[in-house]
Formats: sequence, structure tokens, C-alpha cells
Amino acid sequence: MPKIVSPQVEFSFLLQQTKNVTPEIFTQDGSGFLNLLEGRWQEPGKPRPFVSPVDGSEIGSLPMLDHATALRAVVSAKQEAAAWGATDLDERKRRVQDCLDQLRPQVDLIGKLLIWEIGKTFKLGFTDIDRAIDGVQWYVDNIEDMLGQRKPLGLVSNIASWNYPMSVLLHAVLVQALCGNSVIAKTPTDGGFISLSLAFAIARRCGLPVTLVSGSGGELSDVLVKHEAVDCLSFVGGRYNGRNIADALSQEHKRYMLEMEGVNTYGIWNYSDWTSLADQLKKGYDYGKQRCTAYVRFVVERRLFPQFLETYWNTIKDLKVGNPTLVDNPDDKLPDLAFGPVINARQAEDLDRLYADALKTGATPIYEGKLDDSLFLPGQDRSAYRAPRALVNLPRQSELYFKEPFGPIDSIVLVDRVEELVGEMNISNGALVAAVASDDEKWAARTAKEVRAFKVGLNKLRSRGDREEVFGGMGESWKGAFVGGALLVEAVTEGEKAILGNFQDALLLPEKI
Repeated sequence: MPKIVSPQVEFSFLLQQTKNVTPEIFTQDGSGFLNLLEGRWQEPGKPRPFVSPVDGSEIGSLPMLDHATALRAVVSAKQEAAAWGATDLDERKRRVQDCLDQLRPQVDLIGKLLIWEIGKTFKLGFTDIDRAIDGVQWYVDNIEDMLGQRKPLGLVSNIASWNYPMSVLLHAVLVQALCGNSVIAKTPTDGGFISLSLAFAIARRCGLPVTLVSGSGGELSDVLVKHEAVDCLSFVGGRYNGRNIADALSQEHKRYMLEMEGVNTYGIWNYSDWTSLADQLKKGYDYGKQRCTAYVRFVVERRLFPQFLETYWNTIKDLKVGNPTLVDNPDDKLPDLAFGPVINARQAEDLDRLYADALKTGATPIYEGKLDDSLFLPGQDRSAYRAPRALVNLPRQSELYFKEPFGPIDSIVLVDRVEELVGEMNISNGALVAAVASDDEKWAARTAKEVRAFKVGLNKLRSRGDREEVFGGMGESWKGAFVGGALLVEAVTEGEKAILGNFQDALLLPEKI
């Protein structure tokens, strides 16, 4: 018997639930979506059809705004800043707490929407919104000591990638508002606008000064980045766009936090705990490596390559990649997959291009996974699905050598000297995370200090982190103020204490990372 889409995640059912919870985000006839500006849901913009990566079906239309309407949104959002900044902290806490209390009953719905919008498994979608709520709750509970006498900046603008719309974008927005700022955010054009609209509708009902707009980067970037009404920019995205924004903002003299990509590497030297590495390899494939902290390059001591290859092959071959909505029977639990589709067919094709270029320039393939037909509906669109692939001996002339693939392609570089290992780990001139694995922990700790990553794990993966854990990047992977813990509060407020971050003229690191 072929599998079926689970009734609990059937999209029309989820869409109706969304209309019941937040009817205001829809056009009057219920067929389209609206933008949130000037304190209310309005402006359907120019609808652009949105296709789910799960099966290629159309699940809605992004309400794309033009530059002039986005300008209205920014000006109005700025006008809310003064009154909100003057609002007593206890009242701001009460409203953010009210928002969290109203979001909690919608965690299940948001997690399931994220399956269709950005191809997450339900487990990962649920985790994304759950982490956002728990993270903001920590700030509500601890804001007094972190804020002290600091004052809000005014209007904070947010442009973020599609992969973590809740635990990165929504989390940042609610903390920025808690600190006394008004906030405007752009929905990622590659996915997440339905779940974000639901969450922002709840935030607005609770009296939080939040604005949410959709539109292309070409139409909206100038006004969301450089307009004088914007006092601070929080950006998560690619290095090319990030560099352009950094150059633009260097002339504007405004606060910014720009999180960009880098090649996150895992160095292995004088190592024997292959069971632990297998667990880390499996964990590292969460969401098909579509994470800013995904490890995509393994730098391995040459003599250890046979053991590494055996461990890698045995781990990766058991990963299940398929449609995250399918079950055998209506009452079954959703499938336990390693990951589902990548974000869209364009990204899948770009992964193919990078892989083909690597082979053409001399790389050697060591693993090419195959999709299992039983994990899909017969004849369904699979254009966004790719199984894991891995290469060794990636040449420097390959585009992939210096680039994060943002998908399930690993590269392995073999080295003979420690100096080579460090050099290969620093190939992208800065990264968000890295790891060094060795049986000699003292050596690992010493070598980790030579790696240009903000966080370096010793015999373990490092992640973005939650709550009090700080986050940033070294070199070209981050520009501006660091975030996480008290640093996020400091990044969006003004006070006597110096802002820590990676700036054009200085790198100011926290004592503990």
C-alpha cells in the first residue's frame, strides 16, 4: 500500500486552523495574505505564488510590497518607537509575556506549517518555535539585570534567512521589543511567511510595536537598511549580500548585526573515538545541513582516513531522506526522518552544479546517496530532494572549496601536518563554529585557539546556543555587534558599556564564549 499524507498535517486543514486563530492576516475573501503595517493588517501587495518544497504544490502567495509602501511601513514603525521606549519595563514585560502565553497553544500548528513552508520535519519545526518561546521567556525573566539603565535605540529592522523563522527571527524581534524598541521585519521570500504572520498577529494583539512586510530585496532593502528612520539592522543571510550591506552601513553610522556564512570545519587529528564521531555526524545532518552552524568540511589526518571513511559511510547510509508528511495509516506518528527537502528546486539544482563542478575540477566522490522510493508518494514532485553526497581531494579551483553549500554535500580534506590542518580549517577567512577532535585534549585546546571561528568545540559540535550563550562570528562570517545572552540586549540598546563585536576598526570579544 502506498503511503498517505497524514491527516494531522494536511495543508488545507492547517490553513483553516490558521484562519481560525488569526483571521486578520488574510484578505477579506480569505484567498490571500496581508502585510502588517501602520498597526494593522492591510496591503495585499502584488501576490507571488509560493510553492512548497515538500511536493511542489502551491500553498499561498507572498503579498509582495513595492518600495513606496515599504517606506510607509518604516516611517510608521519609527513613529511607534518613542512611546514604546517610554513605556515602563514592567508593562513591556507583561505584554511580551502575554504574547508568549498566547503563542504556546499554537506551537503544534506553527511546527506543522513549517513542514510545508520550509521543508522541516515536524520534530525540527516544533523545536524551532519551542526554542523561540523558551528563549524569550528567559529574557523576560532576566531582563532587569541585563538592561539596567540602558536605553532602546529606536527602530530595529530585521532581514533574516528562511531556515529558522522562529528561533532566530521571531526570537530576536520579541527581545528587541522587550528592550523598548519598535521593530520591523521582512518575511524571508523563500519561506516562513504564513507561520510568521500568525506569530506577528498574536504579538500585535498583545500591544507590541511590530511590523511585518513581504517584498523582494531589490524593492525593500534600501528602505529597510539605509533609511534614516532605521536605527539598527539585524541581518542573517549570505556573505555577498552581507558584505554589500556592511559597506552601505559603514557610511550610515548606525548599529548593525550581520550574520553571514562561512565554511564551518571539523578537524580530526590523533583520534580514536569513532562511536562518538558517528553520533556527531548523524546530528550534523539535521535539516539537510541548511543551518548557519552546519559542519560541511572535515579536515582529517591522512592516516586516519580509513577509519573516518568507514565511520562516515556506515552512519550516512542509514539516514532516511523523504517526504516529512507521509504515513502508512491515518493514526500513525509522523515519520522519523533525518531530513526532508532542501528549501526549493533552485537550491537543489545549485547543489548539483557545485557537485558537478567539484568533480570536473578533480574531486573524488566517496559517497552518493540515493532516495528511497518508499518514502515518497508515487509520482510526487521530488525536485527539491537530494540525498547526502561527499567528496574527497576537493581542489582549490573548485567553487565548493571556498563556499558553504547550504545543503547535504560534505567535503573531506586530508592533511599530513598540523599546520596544514589549521590552514584548511581557516579556509573561508572566519566562521561561526568549528570543532577539533583528538585523543589529546590539551593539544586540541591549544590548536583550537588557532582556528578562526567564534566557537570551537573540543571533541564535540558547537551550535548557536540559547539563553545566556553568546553568539557571533570571526573574520568575514560576521560584522557588527555580537548577540546572545546579555550581548543581544546590549546590541539593541544604548549605554555606557562598550558594544562587543567584529567591527571595521576593532574586534572586541567577550571574555567567555
